Amino acid sequence: MTDGRFRIDSAKVRRAFSRAAAGYDSAAVLQREVARRMAERLDLVKISPRRILDAGCGTGADLGLLAGRYPDAQRIGFDPALPMLRAARSKTSWLKRMLPPLAARQPAFVCGDARRIPFKAGSAGLAWSNLMLHWLDDPFPALSEIHRILEVDGLLMFSCLGPDTLQELRAAFAEADDAAHVNSFIDMHDLGDMLLACGFADPVMDMEKITLTYARPEDLLRDLRAGGSGNALEGRRHGLTGRQAWQRMLAALAAQMRDGQLAITFEIAYGHAWKPQPRVTRDGRQIIKLDLPR
Repeated sequence: MTDGRFRIDSAKVRRAFSRAAAGYDSAAVLQREVARRMAERLDLVKISPRRILDAGCGTGADLGLLAGRYPDAQRIGFDPALPMLRAARSKTSWLKRMLPPLAARQPAFVCGDARRIPFKAGSAGLAWSNLMLHWLDDPFPALSEIHRILEVDGLLMFSCLGPDTLQELRAAFAEADDAAHVNSFIDMHDLGDMLLACGFADPVMDMEKITLTYARPEDLLRDLRAGGSGNALEGRRHGLTGRQAWQRMLAALAAQMRDGQLAITFEIAYGHAWKPQPRVTRDGRQIIKLDLPR
């Protein structure tokens, strides 16, 4: 049974990313690198989407990357944090002023919950989601919604954090107290099972570990806060961590340093899957296709 302390508080997540919007890009080193590696995986598929949904778009950096690959596609940035979308919109507003002919090619932005996407069924050819799904207590409803809004033969491409992420920080907090401080991230095999349960076909999952290094433990904590990655667990201590416990945690992190660097692990799970032709009608009747001779 899952420890209830590690359920995600979605309202806390939204507030944290809202506060982080102004300085988010300066701390988004991992997000940009993962986006680059996700884009390389698009080389393996041949699609020409008319409409792209970036679920969890943040400040919109990936929308530019997607525009480079699919210049004729309509792009929609979707995020639960309105300040993030305002920051994303500000990046494109100057283009509209300076180059009016490009205005029609600029992305649209929609604020909402990935578990209830306000688009009609079959309205997108590509759904892209970079490091968003792990911020949901249960990714299944969001994956189900993405399946719904994809057109037949549409593609979902995503990344999210895996269980070994921040293992060094988790160990350091364990030496400080017994409170819940670091998320319990979902395993990629569980995500693969969810994709199949949602109706996706041919899911492909893989994983790698990326190590970021910091000169001081405080630098790690500063970057996590600047990127909106604070403690959003429902079971978190609703108050300040005591000074002594905080110092024990910092000391435990410092003890892990080697050659003046603190190495922090981020496990990245990548996945993609297709929306196949439906096998049953909406009322549950099975669809059987017959190839009859002419």
